[in-house]
Amino acid sequence: MNSSIGWLEAAFLGLIQGLTEFLPVSSSAHLRIIGPLLPSGTDPGAAFTAIVQIGTELAVLLYFRKDIVRIASAWLKALFNPALRKDPDVRLGWLVILGSFPIAILGLVFQNAIETYLRNLYITASMLIIFGLILGVADRYATQQRSLDQMSWRDGIFFGFAQAMALIPGVSRSGGTITAGLLMGYTREAAARYSFLLAIPAVLASGFFQLYKSWGVSGPVSAGATALAAGVAFFVGYGVIVVFLRIVSSKGYWPFVVYRIFLGVLVLALLWLGYISPGI
Repeated sequence: MNSSIGWLEAAFLGLIQGLTEFLPVSSSAHLRIIGPLLPSGTDPGAAFTAIVQIGTELAVLLYFRKDIVRIASAWLKALFNPALRKDPDVRLGWLVILGSFPIAILGLVFQNAIETYLRNLYITASMLIIFGLILGVADRYATQQRSLDQMSWRDGIFFGFAQAMALIPGVSRSGGTITAGLLMGYTREAAARYSFLLAIPAVLASGFFQLYKSWGVSGPVSAGATALAAGVAFFVGYGVIVVFLRIVSSKGYWPFVVYRIFLGVLVLALLWLGYISPGI
């Protein structure tokens, strides 16, 4: 069994990343589960996962470029003109910044745990099931009436801590923030769009930090193969954004709830039967 992941396997992992990053099913869980099942039998690691996510986040920047430019422009203008500070786009800009602090701080504090024992597949499978059930309850019973221009500072902090839960594989960054949004009464579309915007600073910062930290250091995936995976994730991820926003506006999140529970139960069954190893 090889100890490193080849180009074809890396491209496949990039495909999986692109397909799952924006869905509330946890892309990190999928990479953690699928990696050891490939011919190389290797966990690609937390660094590879973070770096490849740069690709999908570039897809977010492209798709939401008009929203991002509008929000950033309003935020910058308000720094020099107090009369503009009541603009909803200015508040949204500050809320994205505020909401990025929890995942940044907790990511640094618990960095060792995130890269080691929190990648245990028993934890991953359990998180898939538990947070899938929570998402299902939120989607079924939440009022879903509020829009993003109604977001308060309290809501922004709650969104931030919900996103930070995604440091544990299986929770899902989009799943955590979307669930939080539904529980606070936001519409499905509003919760989904904000989850994309909130992820930009955190994902890019994490990805480039891991890129810097792993520069020149040999790992399970070569630099070229990692770049290929990020490229594949970018193109696939862009298409997924388009389809995903259409699905949630008409069908809700129940297909993803069912999928999360099925995948979690399947992984637990494979672990109990000894077909796969829990890892660290």
